[in-house]
Amino acid sequence: MRKLLNNLTFRVLVAITLGIIVGHFSPATAAKLKPLGDLFINLIKMVIAPIIFLTIVLGISNMGDLKKVGRVGGKALLYFEIVTTLALVIGIVIANVIKPGEGVQTGAVQGGDVSAYTSQGKEMDWVKFFLHIVPDNAIRSFAEGEILQVLVFSVLFGIGLTRMGDRGHSLIQTFEKLSRVFFNILNVVMVLAPLGAFGGMAFTIGKYGLATLFPLAKLMGTVYATMFLFIFVVLNLILRYYRISLWSVLKYIKEELLIVLGTSSSESALPQVMDKLESMGCSRSVVGLVIPAGYSFNLDGTTIYLSMATIFLAQVFNIDLTIGQELTIIGILMITSKGAAGVTGSGFIVLASTLAAIHVIPVEGLALLLGVDRFMSEARSITNIIGNTVATIFIANNENEFDRTKMQKAFGKVEREELTNYKY
Repeated sequence: MRKLLNNLTFRVLVAITLGIIVGHFSPATAAKLKPLGDLFINLIKMVIAPIIFLTIVLGISNMGDLKKVGRVGGKALLYFEIVTTLALVIGIVIANVIKPGEGVQTGAVQGGDVSAYTSQGKEMDWVKFFLHIVPDNAIRSFAEGEILQVLVFSVLFGIGLTRMGDRGHSLIQTFEKLSRVFFNILNVVMVLAPLGAFGGMAFTIGKYGLATLFPLAKLMGTVYATMFLFIFVVLNLILRYYRISLWSVLKYIKEELLIVLGTSSSESALPQVMDKLESMGCSRSVVGLVIPAGYSFNLDGTTIYLSMATIFLAQVFNIDLTIGQELTIIGILMITSKGAAGVTGSGFIVLASTLAAIHVIPVEGLALLLGVDRFMSEARSITNIIGNTVATIFIANNENEFDRTKMQKAFGKVEREELTNYKY
């Protein structure tokens, strides 16, 4: 029994269950528990930038070949574009087949104020967004947790360190020690994961209430089912190409998935997933390049949601979109979806900017989604993090930077732990 209580997966599951119970039966109290979830996410954010910096720098310096760095980065971006485009198309096709927006009475759905999202959506400047990727102040990038800016700076720093040759060896050794320190800090922070999951889930249920789900239950069911199919069909086939079991991978990262479920943010599991992928056999250089870049450019769950929400709103307002208009939506979302980071709420702003760009569907329709958006953010975040995990494993295999012996040991350890906990 003691081993079961010490198991992080079990504790997070209990915390999520308690959060749902408290949120449902005592919503006023539960709505005040948001700081618990925020505290845990802030503790994770505290170490994300340094861990990404050290992982990328050490990965590039250990790789040695700068041409290889460019090749891995290029493959990652190509993979991201192909898979996210596929996710967009799947979302639009399924939304057109199931038609979750048909028959929805707008008066029966509790709306809300979307002016903050629509104003931010209209102000989105994509030239500025891509310019923003390059930091004008590296220290500020770390302080503000700008993941893409940290990525760019880390790549350049790694290249500079590699060009030093043997003279940079002592600095590499220092960074190795610092990397271990930050992962040790992360291990301490993870003790509070159940508290963060409890606070995040209690707040969601307490503030929005389970009753808000019923009018838009068909949309929620369609989105969840589509993401389930995307994970177990598309991502499963990608891993099957290299004879790797998706189910084994999911069991290996189950703790991180539960934390994302409780906090509604893929950011809360980012460092742990990086560490686990390296332990599973992916080279540090591939992990360091693919995961941070995928955080903004490979958001499979967000792209599915954006495409389905757009078609849903068109159906609600009885707007019959032509094939040309739907292709235009896909084209716009291919660009705008890259502006959605893996944090709760940003996908909503991108949706507002997309609707403003196509001038067909009323932007005010976003109010219909406010009540259930938070409940779908968990599915988006979980799909995003699984998508980036699969991308990293695929590219590591493609680059012959994957150790299958490590993978077997990692999977075997998970199975032994499950068997031990079951016995108790």
